[in-house]
Amino acid sequence: MKSCMKNKKRLFKKESLKEKVFEIVKMIPSGKVMTYKDIANQLKTSPRVIGRILSKNVHPIKIPCHRVIRSNMKVGGYTFKGNFFPELKIKLLKKEGIKILKGKVIFKFIF
Repeated sequence: MKSCMKNKKRLFKKESLKEKVFEIVKMIPSGKVMTYKDIANQLKTSPRVIGRILSKNVHPIKIPCHRVIRSNMKVGGYTFKGNFFPELKIKLLKKEGIKILKGKVIFKFIF
């Protein structure tokens, strides 16, 4: 039984950083956001690494990376199918009920 638990722990440790980032982002509920910095702190890496990983997301419905914003509450960029669409990110966030004032998300929407 103990060896089974050890194997389970080893498997989790082998999970890639990309997979861990995507798992965290999938947990952000509609109508809430998280910052690149918050995710980076959880995974002991840099916010830029998180941004780079999310910019390569090919499953934007399954992994809602539009819910990740900058730590200064600015919306930040959004890459969709290899193209840069920051206005699409704002549109998606507003559709979920998130209020944006002067390019910044209102604090109460932080997850």
